[in-house]
Amino acid sequence: MLRTVNIHGFKSIHEGTIELGRLNCFIGANGVGKSNVLEALGVLGAAANGVVDDESLLRRGVRAGLPRLYKSSFATERTPAHIGIGVVGDQREAYRVSLLNPLLSPEPAWSYKTEVLSDGVHEPVSDGVRNKKNLNPQAGLAALKMVDLDPGNAAARLMQRLQEYAIYCPNTPTLRGIAPDVQSRWPVGLNGGGLAEGFEALNTHLKSLGEPGEETLDEVLELIDWVADVQATSHGASLVSSKVPRTKLMLKFTDRFMNKSRNELTAYDASEGALYIIFCAVLCLSPLAPLTLAIDNLDQALNPRLLAKMTSRLSSWLCKNPGDRQLLFTAHNPAVLDGLDLDDPETRLFAVERNGNGLTVVRRVEISPALARQNREYPLSRLWMMGSLGAVPNV
Repeated sequence: MLRTVNIHGFKSIHEGTIELGRLNCFIGANGVGKSNVLEALGVLGAAANGVVDDESLLRRGVRAGLPRLYKSSFATERTPAHIGIGVVGDQREAYRVSLLNPLLSPEPAWSYKTEVLSDGVHEPVSDGVRNKKNLNPQAGLAALKMVDLDPGNAAARLMQRLQEYAIYCPNTPTLRGIAPDVQSRWPVGLNGGGLAEGFEALNTHLKSLGEPGEETLDEVLELIDWVADVQATSHGASLVSSKVPRTKLMLKFTDRFMNKSRNELTAYDASEGALYIIFCAVLCLSPLAPLTLAIDNLDQALNPRLLAKMTSRLSSWLCKNPGDRQLLFTAHNPAVLDGLDLDDPETRLFAVERNGNGLTVVRRVEISPALARQNREYPLSRLWMMGSLGAVPNV
């Protein structure tokens, strides 16, 4: 897993170091830079894949923009010459880059100023300031070096994790299948356009595991109390108006309370909360999902109590999936905190705020003795609303 993230000069993050666990929740007011943390990893993933341009960024869920919007710019701080992003993994394997692009005459792709890849012992790539031996400064050397590395090498595994990383951000029209998904990344598309295909693949995978897999599926479906069954079908045309745009494969829900002759409905008519639950479950449980991924605004469309219950299951869902799975997510609903087990060192809560000069500061929230005493009287959600955790708007 990714353990340490270092960010320098990226958007509102002038300088920051974040120590990650398996499950990582970022809370804070609107506009403080929560999504910028996720996007910094997206930029690093593009660099690990060999090129940083709009296409490679959009494929990872990073908002495309001009260089002047990516590079930190604060009245109280010196503008950095370059953007620097790096990560360190479990075995001290590391990858870090510094990137350049002219602010006044931007080029299609960013240039690599420096690039270092280490497996914790050796450095397959140790490239200082780029010189004439590098014919194309816009092409990453570490991505080319991958062909020479053993797949089991820690550096190779780190690079694969970074290359696969993506930020998922569901929206209701796309989940319903009536709006296109701009990026059809497996297993569900970045906005949820492949939800039916992703669920079908997950369902097949879980059934192949026998009873444990069926129990896991039951864990997901019991969060949707009105559902008796969920299937992916290519024969859903009779369940939705011919005027409604639809995909070939559709989710079909069976409502346990309705008359059996009319108790089937598609994602177009189903509760949006059910779609968001399935979206998150597929990303955590599917072996087709990236090893490290992010969900921006995980708490959309969910009742607070349902949100807390789903959040409490995210870590166990990640552990049931092959490999060391890791999730980063942002949230605004206080109820999400009541689903976090902060006694588990692999579950981490981060408060994201702007300091007096406007710079983003990311601080891990740990259960101190003082906070534990407060927590015996009030849940974490209430403590956040009361301002005890910070990360609240100054209004």
